[in-house]
Amino acid sequence: MQKTTEEAASGRLTDYLEQQIRGFKGPVAMQKFAVGQSNPTYLLHAASGQYVLRRKPPGTLLKSAHAIDREFRILTALDKTDVPTPTPIHLCDDESIIGSMFYVMSYAQGRSFSDPALPELDRHQRADIYDAMNRALVAVHQVDIAAVGLGNYGKKSHYLERQISRWQQQYRASETEAISTMEHLMQWLPANLPADDGKISLIHGDFRLDNLIFHPTENTIIALLDWELSTLGHPWADIAYQCMQWRMAARGEIKGLGDLDRTALGIPSEAAYVATYCQRMGIADIPDWNFYLIFNFFRFAAITQGVKKRALEGNATSDYAIKIGRLVKPLSAMGVALIDH
Repeated sequence: MQKTTEEAASGRLTDYLEQQIRGFKGPVAMQKFAVGQSNPTYLLHAASGQYVLRRKPPGTLLKSAHAIDREFRILTALDKTDVPTPTPIHLCDDESIIGSMFYVMSYAQGRSFSDPALPELDRHQRADIYDAMNRALVAVHQVDIAAVGLGNYGKKSHYLERQISRWQQQYRASETEAISTMEHLMQWLPANLPADDGKISLIHGDFRLDNLIFHPTENTIIALLDWELSTLGHPWADIAYQCMQWRMAARGEIKGLGDLDRTALGIPSEAAYVATYCQRMGIADIPDWNFYLIFNFFRFAAITQGVKKRALEGNATSDYAIKIGRLVKPLSAMGVALIDH
């Protein structure tokens, strides 16, 4: 009987991994994770244990997007640091194996949360979870980039200027309709750049609750995932990205904290969360905070526009992608609303 395409691909993958990974033993069964809009991710069930495979998506891709090889490099660099990450195992750039570049890493079995209100926990546990997130972000920003071999992981100046230009280009490449708030932000941001203060650190680029795996029973982080957007950049942009969630509504395609009683929930206010971060980083405050928030609402809107474009072309990694694409207008509107504050 002739094998199906899926069976043939699974067989090729099994043979390949048995040759490349010490101790790996098939057969392999792939189970796609439901989450993740950019690079499809799978749990591999093998006779030798469980692993995670992350690959580039199929179809025509935007330039510089879906940088699987960069993800593998950053996981390798951080493997011996205080930043909690999965263990990188193998990178494959031979597209003939499963149709695109991929890498294999260890499986971090624990708890994941998608709702920032953490309804499944009590208020004391919520406080611990937010403190753990704060500590993890500080750990990322305090990595000695030269010591771990990441001195050339990105350019070391004019981060905001380059990012605004990059995401404007990415947005134009995936644009499907005229959106006045996006046009406003693309004019306002380059005209209102803060002076370059020279701060540089490793940044995650997508630091949020659902990219974290927590210990099965303790409120500690065992893995920070999805490093596709990581680079060398300005740490204030990284924390401002996470803090957008404090301003987004609790009901929506991506849930936020904006209209919830955070005190009753045991969740710190945005100001308290930023103050704790500043204390751990050894700084007094974050100047130009509003600019970093506005920049991130624009950047996130541009990212969701890319998701929308892939969904319309049939290349998105889940049915949820088309819903995410509806966020472009409200996200950019939130950015514009902050301009006069």
